[in-house]
Amino acid sequence: MRTTVPAWEPAAATPEDADADMRLDAAAELLRGRRIVALTGAGVSTGSGIPDYRGPDSPRRTPMTLEQFLGSADFRRHYWARNHLGWRHMDSAEPNAAHRALARMPGVTGVITQNVDLLHLKAGSTNVLDLHGNYARVRCLSCGASMSRHRLHAVLAPLNAGFAARIASRGALEVAPDADVVVDDTTDFRMIDCACGGILKPDIVYFGESVSRDVVERAYSMVDGADALLALGTSLTVMSGLRFVRHAARAGTPVVIVNRGATRGDALAAIKIDCDVAHATERLAALL
Repeated sequence: MRTTVPAWEPAAATPEDADADMRLDAAAELLRGRRIVALTGAGVSTGSGIPDYRGPDSPRRTPMTLEQFLGSADFRRHYWARNHLGWRHMDSAEPNAAHRALARMPGVTGVITQNVDLLHLKAGSTNVLDLHGNYARVRCLSCGASMSRHRLHAVLAPLNAGFAARIASRGALEVAPDADVVVDDTTDFRMIDCACGGILKPDIVYFGESVSRDVVERAYSMVDGADALLALGTSLTVMSGLRFVRHAARAGTPVVIVNRGATRGDALAAIKIDCDVAHATERLAALL
């Protein structure tokens, strides 16, 4: 079963965007000639058909926690059933204008992304750090073995030959942000463990789980090696992203934030721009 990824269309201009363009012009002056590290969030990928948790128009969602995943075999089966139907939606998603503009933006030395969709790499960005992992790898929590999501699918598909057809017969599925879809009845889904008997988990940092120390240190190093930090499409609600904005501000490195709505880092920004992220990245790429 394959879900359909809607084509990206530019957001309609609003009166606020006129003011935003003036701020973008000022941001371009600030960023010009500097080494820029970008920090990106879910707002960059919504234009590619991948929903977010905290956008202004997002429905209320309850994210999966590490405690839930580890605490119940039934919950793990339920998650993997949802992922079995939904991961290919993320796999088939294409970069939108925001990803492409950032990839060609002069001065960008690296991208720290909170997204797990690999769309920055698809768009051609280099030196991309997946802060929260990515959907395309699966690892064993006991022995540490790793495999691709494609390889796991090749095992699960024949074990669950009628599952996708049964769910598809009920109509369109709602895509959720964690490379899964919203499905309630998953009792007949069959999941496997690692060859060692350990639990298999997507190589994604769940809510309640810490980002590994080496990844955090690499991210700090990227921020320290830049002359400016550009935060795009993130509310900075969780500390895993906010800490890099705080780190840059403490070091005197100017921060530019582009997001629809307020963020936890607004008080630290040299310039905050409330506008469509794709419009902002395209304008900045052109001005720089």
